[in-house]
Amino acid sequence: MPPPADDERPAWLAQQRLDIGRRIRDARLWANLSQEELAERIGVERRTVVRIELGTTSPPLDRILWIARALDVSPASLLPDASP
Repeated sequence: MPPPADDERPAWLAQQRLDIGRRIRDARLWANLSQEELAERIGVERRTVVRIELGTTSPPLDRILWIARALDVSPASLLPDASP
């Protein structure tokens, strides 16, 4: 069964996306990288990094792992607590 459309997803899911995006942005800034530099390091276009940081798209697990490696942080540090 396909996942629900964006307008059918629960609010907590959108909030989790925003939290992940903020954590990635904060780690990127701490690493003193521009969005363009991070994009180059993980092999995507800058607009993909923008969308992830704004929470408009969910990065797949593999991309989170690449981002964590590029920023020299643990993948867990990019993910918010998923408990309700």
